[in-house]
Amino acid sequence: MKNKNNEKKSRNIDINRNKNNTSVKHQQEPPQQQQLNPNWALLQQKLIAKGASTKPREKSNTPNENSVLGKRKERSVEEFDEREVIDRDPNPLTPTSSDFSVTDTIAMDCEMVGVSPLGNKSALGRATLVNKWGNVIYDEFVRPVDYVVDFRTQISGIRPSDLKKAKDFRVVQNKVAELLKGRILVGHALRNDLKALLLSHPKTDIRDTAEYQPFLKEGRSKALKHLASEFLDVVIQNGEHCPIEDARAAMLLYQKNRKQWERSMKDRIRFTQKMKKRKQKKGSVAGRLSIVNNNAAS
Repeated sequence: MKNKNNEKKSRNIDINRNKNNTSVKHQQEPPQQQQLNPNWALLQQKLIAKGASTKPREKSNTPNENSVLGKRKERSVEEFDEREVIDRDPNPLTPTSSDFSVTDTIAMDCEMVGVSPLGNKSALGRATLVNKWGNVIYDEFVRPVDYVVDFRTQISGIRPSDLKKAKDFRVVQNKVAELLKGRILVGHALRNDLKALLLSHPKTDIRDTAEYQPFLKEGRSKALKHLASEFLDVVIQNGEHCPIEDARAAMLLYQKNRKQWERSMKDRIRFTQKMKKRKQKKGSVAGRLSIVNNNAAS
């Protein structure tokens, strides 16, 4: 019996020793780190480089007083992304349609260069036409007939390199005349552009923002830059002029006032027609009187 008890005691001692050894091994072995996903590791490095913490944020149970929902902070004005500002307040000169067809109404703007010995005579250097949506339907640099003395780059934006592959004046003149035929022409101080192109256009088909009565100040025309700022709330011609931008501004000024503008044009046409009829009547009456007087004298 004593021998059996001694054997049991020795077995229990061995079991306890094995348990102690395994617990010491577990304490001595360092815990194995779980391998991170490469994408998460890369994100962690970027956050560390930016000085942000990689630790998860603790959820707060206290609601924010200024928040509508009580759980989410309101964003300050400084935190708005630039893209959100652009989407909220787009440039009004940006075309809203992808239609590049030749519409019944066309806006034109031209840039000039200086010719003649002193460079004080203007010649066509670039011609740009946009449709009623503001999309470009024609835009070409022009090689003047005379030698260019002054490129007027600060205003025209034209450089010598632009005219190396420019089209001849006659080619541009014929193409512009073809596009304008039978259409309403919109622009600012169009007499200068038409003079440079050596073209004419019916007065009844011209809508000039430099001559429209509501745009005048004390009977004088305003610069297109000022009209765009006042009526469109947009800045143009801040440095070198862009004929595409200028043509779009003139077109938008016309489109915003089209109904009233067209009504005034109809009234003007009726008035001129009445005046012509009156002149014709006066002429016919005067002719009859002269015939009567001649007969009486004879």
